[in-house]
Parts: sequence; structure tokens; C-alpha cells
Amino acid sequence: MTGFGFPFEHLLPSHKVGILSLIILAIAIAARYLFHLNGVWRWVYSATATLALYFNVFILVVQSFLKIPALKAMAPTQTEPPFVVAQSIVFLIFLTIGIMASRKFRLDPVRAV
Repeated sequence: MTGFGFPFEHLLPSHKVGILSLIILAIAIAARYLFHLNGVWRWVYSATATLALYFNVFILVVQSFLKIPALKAMAPTQTEPPFVVAQSIVFLIFLTIGIMASRKFRLDPVRAV
């Protein structure tokens, strides 16, 4: 137990990815609320929001391979091909989604009802 009451002894890779995700989300929030998605901030918002979600799904896959017995049996050290393939597929999906979001993201004017 650390002096701050956190339930871990040292900083794990998942904690580091979580911290990075929060920093990226802070940039997305600034792009949305401070810069109102004007100009390049629209691209920055879509890229950072997609990247933050990718990091969360990346950790989901890692934790799945650690906690689900069938997956852990296929890749006990997370360097085996099933783990690499799963992470590669997740990366390619998010890369595609990120590119599509950046290209097609438009702000429609608010219409009075």
C-alpha cells in the first residue's frame, strides 16, 4: 500500500496508458469547449477522441488475455501470435475509424425546432 491510499505498489503499464489517455482526453476537451472545433481543432478533436478510446480498448484486450482462461491459454505471455493478431486487428479498426472520423466530421448548424 502506498502513502496515498492507492491499492498498488508500483505504476503498472495499464496505469501509464490510463494517464496518457486522460492527457489526450484533456486535449479533446480543449478542442471541443475552448476552441469550439474551429479550424484544425475539429481534426484534433476527432483524432484525440478516437485515440483515447483506442487506448481503453487496447487495455481491454490486454486484460482479456490476462483474465479469461481460454485467452490466457492461447497467449500466456502476451507475445504469442493470437495476442499480436488481436491487437493488430483492434489497431487497424481504430485507424480506419479515426481516418473516417477526421475526414467526414462536420458541424451541422443548429436548426430551430
